[in-house]
Amino acid sequence: MDTRSPQWTDLRHHGDIDAEPGLLDFAVNVRGDGPPDWLRQRLVDALGTLGRYPEVAAEEAARDQVAARHGRRRDEVLLLSGGAEGFAMVPRLAPARAALIHPSFTEPEWALRQAGVQVTQVLLDEAYRLDPAAVPETADLVVIGNPTNPTSVLHPAADILALRRPGRILVVDEAFADAVPGEPESLAAMSLPDVLVLRSLTKTFALAGLRCGYMLGPPELLARLQVGRAHWPLGSLQIEAIRACTEPAAVEWARREADLIEAERVAMVAMLAEAGVAVHGPARGPFLLLRVPDGEAMRARLRDRGIAVRRCDTFPGLGPDHLRVAVREPAQARVLVDAMREVL
Repeated sequence: MDTRSPQWTDLRHHGDIDAEPGLLDFAVNVRGDGPPDWLRQRLVDALGTLGRYPEVAAEEAARDQVAARHGRRRDEVLLLSGGAEGFAMVPRLAPARAALIHPSFTEPEWALRQAGVQVTQVLLDEAYRLDPAAVPETADLVVIGNPTNPTSVLHPAADILALRRPGRILVVDEAFADAVPGEPESLAAMSLPDVLVLRSLTKTFALAGLRCGYMLGPPELLARLQVGRAHWPLGSLQIEAIRACTEPAAVEWARREADLIEAERVAMVAMLAEAGVAVHGPARGPFLLLRVPDGEAMRARLRDRGIAVRRCDTFPGLGPDHLRVAVREPAQARVLVDAMREVL
């Protein structure tokens, strides 16, 4: 395996760069082209709030709803303008030495390096399973994704909790947790003094353009994250969307979507295997990590056929022959697999 690490300035390459308009998009891990009809109508009904500043009462109501969804208190909830804002805040914790578990989403490392924090990349072997002992004892901040993007690995909660140490803060990126049926191995409901859990609502609910998410954790750490934050950091539509997506009916809707994603993933893995494409498994997220001969040529030839996939050589620990593809419904998956079969 090519374990070269990209330049840290390349860490901001994300799937949207690969997905040009007009291409069949397997590069971006967003479910569908937009929010479901019930959520779209909820946002339309909230347009009348745009003539005034976001209300404190509305924000508190959204925080209460998030808290109820995870069995937390209001003061353990921080609303975010997308998960990426949460990672931009992490350097405010002023770590001396941060450890990033890779391959994984690269935005946290970019934010920490941009802030001048010393970073250690903990590169997992090709099974991509977490080994808590591989993390340096000197790390006072550790960041891990679960399920991990782009490997689609779901780490046991016990292994993640084994990363805890006195004087260390653990940040768990659960941006795709709601796409896994039952949300197993999630730490979202655990109130721990040294653990922050980040959730995104942009993936399953297709709200990437609205930027919605939240952080769960101890009030003391959440307060440190907000030092210097702008007033009115979220607009009223974002606040309304967060509230709507964490109400019981929405959580049930997302549960059904997770079941559908799982069925589509199983079918897609079978198609790819039949075509001779190596798929990393077991996969639990709404995306798959592939390995193909001459991945750069594969990407180019798929693009010529109108298909976008995510390059993975910008993820530390992966190389140009790794590709990430979003899980899609069988008809779209068949288009991708047939095109890959032709190229191979």
